[in-house]
Amino acid sequence: MYNLFFRLVFRRMDPERAHHLAFRWIRLVVRIPVLRTFVAAALAPRYEELRTEAFGLRMHGPFGLAAGFDKNAVAIDGMSMLGFDHVEIGTVTGEPQPGNPAQRLFRLVQDRALINRMGFNNEGSLAVAARLASRTPVFKPVVGVNIGKTKVVPEEEAVGDYVKSTERLAPYADYLVVNVSSPNTPGLRNLQATEALRPLLSAVREAADRVVTARRVPLLVKIAPDLADEDVDAVADLAVELGLDGIIATNTTIAREGLGLRSEPSLVEETGGLSGAPLKARSLEVLRRLYARVGDRVTLVGVGGVEDAEDAWQRILAGATLVQGYSAFVYEGPFWGRAIHKGLAARLRTSPYATLADAVGADVRKTA
Repeated sequence: MYNLFFRLVFRRMDPERAHHLAFRWIRLVVRIPVLRTFVAAALAPRYEELRTEAFGLRMHGPFGLAAGFDKNAVAIDGMSMLGFDHVEIGTVTGEPQPGNPAQRLFRLVQDRALINRMGFNNEGSLAVAARLASRTPVFKPVVGVNIGKTKVVPEEEAVGDYVKSTERLAPYADYLVVNVSSPNTPGLRNLQATEALRPLLSAVREAADRVVTARRVPLLVKIAPDLADEDVDAVADLAVELGLDGIIATNTTIAREGLGLRSEPSLVEETGGLSGAPLKARSLEVLRRLYARVGDRVTLVGVGGVEDAEDAWQRILAGATLVQGYSAFVYEGPFWGRAIHKGLAARLRTSPYATLADAVGADVRKTA
């Protein structure tokens, strides 16, 4: 039914407009107690064997919503209702910004991919912090907060911009993510170089510890799939050195490898970050490399090209404790989370592993 609806309605609609329309529906449903209870029971079943612990946080399962979908923390309960075990909001910047001019989101339907050059459009850290502070949760997923650089802030002042967001948002974050890997903010990816990344992560860690004293807010960094292998190794080593809690692998790519010949050339040539199925192979490769480097010293989150339960399972075997998705949600619809959980539970039951934690990195350990 969703595929039919997508073909007849959403596919004909501007992608960003369709996104906002879907958001309104989700937010409407979650406001109606009887309806949200029914939807959650149908779409977010709980499997005891999938219960997961990552950086000290307990979750119903390993599958979460990647940053980019709920930029302003307006639909956390709604996404939990649809079966996401954790919801990562953002990317949030120090100051509000409109992002890049429209049209800035493109569907490559035949390749099950998206290209976006949204440009961190969001209401800013002050507004998002106020919304999180006033939130009365209906559901209680783990909430990650993904922060990035305000576009107009010069690269040499980036640390202060991230610290500002940290001071405002860390008190409401179950975990905090430093995003230095979006291709749509000029100069942002330069911060992935370890000589720039070390002082940035250290400053964010210090700020989080200063404003949140009752607990330690887990800190993660999100990296690009376009990093050279030696740079992936360097980030892995830095994460261990700084005692980072996690690495998210990976963000979107500026490369266009992996696209089939079915997408319209005019779409393929659009600038921005490519996500979805074509990113699958490289994202998995980066994940395996990270796990081989850090083992269980740093928690890894696998994202990029995850379409179904088999993809999620492969990420876990490659070293991911948590798995995230976004692009496939556009194509699979509201039953996607349910299918992922059901498939993961089935794979675990027929595997040689007693728990999901036992499966994490198993394929990499076999080849070590």
